[in-house]
Amino acid sequence: MITAIVLISAETSRISTLADQIAEMSGVQEVFSVAGRHDLVAIVKVPKNEDLADVISDKMRHLDGIVATETMIAFRAYSKQELEAGFELGLD
Repeated sequence: MITAIVLISAETSRISTLADQIAEMSGVQEVFSVAGRHDLVAIVKVPKNEDLADVISDKMRHLDGIVATETMIAFRAYSKQELEAGFELGLD
């Protein structure tokens, strides 16, 4: 599974509408409105690179109100929940 973090700059008047549209796209797990240089952050999880290109290049970037996107591909996931679950194994 490929995980991508997509940083999205949008027209201010379209942020809420875009967040809803992006959240409905196949492969999009979560969308956050954020403060800072970007307006939205989308977490995308898809089986292969071609699917990622379909979501970001073919669909997301063509939505009315998207100014720019920047995509980061996750290599490895580290989560507190996973670490805690590993330490709890066999402690019953």
